[in-house]
Amino acid sequence: MAEEPAAPTDARSPRTRGTRRRGSARHRSRPDQPAGPPLATRAAGRSARAGRRRRYAMEALAAFAGLLALVAFVGWWSEPARQEPPQPGGLPAVVGRPSLPSPVPTALAVPGLRPRERPPSPSPTPSVSPPSPAPVAVPTTLTVSRADIPETVHLTEAGRRDWMHWGLGGAEGTVRKREGTGELRDLGGPGDRSGWDGNQELFRWRDGAPVRSVEATSEGAYVCGTGNGFQLAVTADGRPRTATVYLGVWMARGRLDLRLAEGGPSRTVRLEERHTSRSAQVTIRFQAPEGTRLLLSWTVEETFTPHCGFVGLQAMALR
Repeated sequence: MAEEPAAPTDARSPRTRGTRRRGSARHRSRPDQPAGPPLATRAAGRSARAGRRRRYAMEALAAFAGLLALVAFVGWWSEPARQEPPQPGGLPAVVGRPSLPSPVPTALAVPGLRPRERPPSPSPTPSVSPPSPAPVAVPTTLTVSRADIPETVHLTEAGRRDWMHWGLGGAEGTVRKREGTGELRDLGGPGDRSGWDGNQELFRWRDGAPVRSVEATSEGAYVCGTGNGFQLAVTADGRPRTATVYLGVWMARGRLDLRLAEGGPSRTVRLEERHTSRSAQVTIRFQAPEGTRLLLSWTVEETFTPHCGFVGLQAMALR
C-alpha cells in the first residue's frame, strides 16, 4: 500500500502567521493617498463654494424677474385696445390702436372704417357792439356877483387856469399867464385905448409873459366915450368855471353885458360914478358845453363930464 504524501508544513510558526495577518490588516486600513488637508484649508473651501452658490442664486433670481417683465410686456401689447364708445348720430366706434399717418398722401384707407363725419361749422354770429351811452347833456348856467377889489391882487393865484393884465407900460401893454390854457380872449372893441396908472388897487404875478414877474403895478387901460369899450370872451370846457373881471369907471356909468354865444341865460351889471373913479371885481360862475364862448361887453353907457368919461379894465382871471 502506497504511502500517502505528508501534508505540507509551514516553516513559520503559528506566532509568525498571526503576526503577518495582523500586519496585512494594518496595511489594508491605510489609504493609498496621502493624508487630507488641514482644517483651515477645508473651511476656506467650504466658504468659497457657499459664495458661488449665492451668486448662482442671485443670477437665477434676476433672470427670473426679467422673464416675468418680458411676459407682462408681451401680454399688454397683445391685449386688444379698449373700444371707444359710439359717436353721436350712430357712427361706428374706432376699434384698435390708432395708426400713424401714412407719409404717402394717397395711402389706402383702413378697411372697414369710414371717415368721421363732422357737423358743419355754425355760421359766425355777427358781433353786435353795445350801444354807446348817450352823451350827458351839459347844463348851461350863468351867475354874476360884484364886490370891491382887494388892495392887492395876486394874479398867479387868482388865475390858476389863465389870466390877463392890461396897460402895463402903455395902452398896448398886455401880459398873460405863461403856459395858460388860452381860454381868455381879448376881442378888441370900439374906441381908442389909452393907458393910465391912477388905479387904487395893485396887481402882481410871477408867471407872466412877456413880463414874467411884477411885484406891484397900478396901471390899466381905458376907453372914452359913450358906446365905446372892451369886448372879451371866455371859452367853456363843459365844466363849472369861475372868471373874475377887475374893472372901473371915471365919471361915467359902465355897462357889463354877459351872454353865451350859443344862446342861454344872459346877465347885465352896471357900475356908476359921477364925480370921480370907482372900481369893482365881477365874479362870473358859468357852465356850458365845450367850445361855447361866454361873451363880455364892457362899454360906456353914459358920461358925466364933457371931457372923457370912460370905462377902465385892469385884469381878468380864470380858475
